[in-house]
Amino acid sequence: MELRHLRYFVAVAEEGSLTVAAERRLHTAQPSLSRQLRDLELEVGAQLLVRSSRGVALTPAGRAFLEHARLALQAAADAVAAARRAVRPPKPSFSVGFLTGQEVEWLSHVTHVLRGQLKDIDFRVSSDFSPNIGEAIQRGEIDLGFCRLEPQPEVSYKVIAHEPILVILPGEHPLAACSAIDVRDIDPASFIGYTDTPHVLRGIVDRYLRERGVVVSPVHALDGIATGISLVASTGGVTLLPAYVEPLLPRSLVSRPLIGNAPVIEIAAGYRADNPSPILRVFLENIDQFTASRAKPADRSVRNTQSA
Repeated sequence: MELRHLRYFVAVAEEGSLTVAAERRLHTAQPSLSRQLRDLELEVGAQLLVRSSRGVALTPAGRAFLEHARLALQAAADAVAAARRAVRPPKPSFSVGFLTGQEVEWLSHVTHVLRGQLKDIDFRVSSDFSPNIGEAIQRGEIDLGFCRLEPQPEVSYKVIAHEPILVILPGEHPLAACSAIDVRDIDPASFIGYTDTPHVLRGIVDRYLRERGVVVSPVHALDGIATGISLVASTGGVTLLPAYVEPLLPRSLVSRPLIGNAPVIEIAAGYRADNPSPILRVFLENIDQFTASRAKPADRSVRNTQSA
């Protein structure tokens, strides 16, 4: 029994059609495929497939054979991969996690700092909610994370930016005509609140609203920027989000600064101090250059607000 017999059988079983499997997956002629399947059935000693005008169906023997055929193909692929790894030692890995949306702002700067090491490492990038990034750093699943200051016992943070909190609203909303918005002018019932997931952002906004005597009664709550943007677009509501969301807004939405001393939220590079990764050490040695390499518009907005 040859591996190609197993590949042919699995392809036909998954596609449910000799024609489709032959043309789209196996790139062979259908008569040749039919012969290979007959040879397989002769060797197995049982009918594996039932052919009809509606396609191909598995017999009970075929269903039993399919699982083992898949395992055999996977084992063969694993054997090839193991052999290749043996002659080509794996590269050291370095994993970076981003608070969703922050990769747009920071990834190019990370790769610039690590440009001398990238060709020699397996560089992995992921994105997630901020609390999950903090937990992944703590567990050692990622080497470097860009997130909020998430409380984790073994995680150290270096603040790299301060982002002003902006009002996000539909372009057709009456308040969109304002160059800056007083939070007290926002309809409390239209305000989109926050779940427990973005707890740092929620705490900052809650404190800001409380200091201004604003009580909101949100019907909807966001757990991340994508949800927040979608809720504003779909409900016509208003919310407060960090400035880094601006490039991600659809054309139907706009951002406006808050009047007065707007709240800010920090973004930090998180890592474990006991992580022995030499790549992490290179990054940390150049973190001041890394921060300076990006003159973030949001940071300039903070300075302008504070000097006003």
